[in-house]
Amino acid sequence: MDIALTILGLLCMLIGILGSILPILPGPPISWVGLLLLHLTKAATLSWWFLGITLLVAIVITVLDYVVPAMGTKKFGGSKAGMWGTTIGLVVGIIAPIPLGILIGPFLGALIGEMINKADSKTALRAAFGSFLGFLTGTFMKLVVTVVFFVMFLVKMWDYRMELFAFG
Repeated sequence: MDIALTILGLLCMLIGILGSILPILPGPPISWVGLLLLHLTKAATLSWWFLGITLLVAIVITVLDYVVPAMGTKKFGGSKAGMWGTTIGLVVGIIAPIPLGILIGPFLGALIGEMINKADSKTALRAAFGSFLGFLTGTFMKLVVTVVFFVMFLVKMWDYRMELFAFG
């Protein structure tokens, strides 16, 4: 059972890292579930303080991921249309087979969203830049947290490797 929980935890870690880039998956909470699964093994017990602090970090980063792009858009004079455009542009950028689509998509989406919102081109460009900057900041924060959680997972897994993978 410990091996299955460890493998599921590792899978959550990898999905969490992917989720830190893709907007449809909540990366930090999924990575935290990986830490919890490791804790649920009989071999690798993590402290409740460790789990509580990492859960708090996952929640705060997830909330900030929604707040930071809005702050970036607002700071640069954007609207909700620009924020929606950023999200739609990201999804299109991921699906579309264009180089750097994940970076170009959100920017163009925010720009188009602001243009639809009847902003002049200068305001639309500024808002698109702000929305894009907010998106990059949120993604970077999530990526850092999920990678740190992954490293913690690997360290704990290594510490308890003999107990986790004992066959006998």
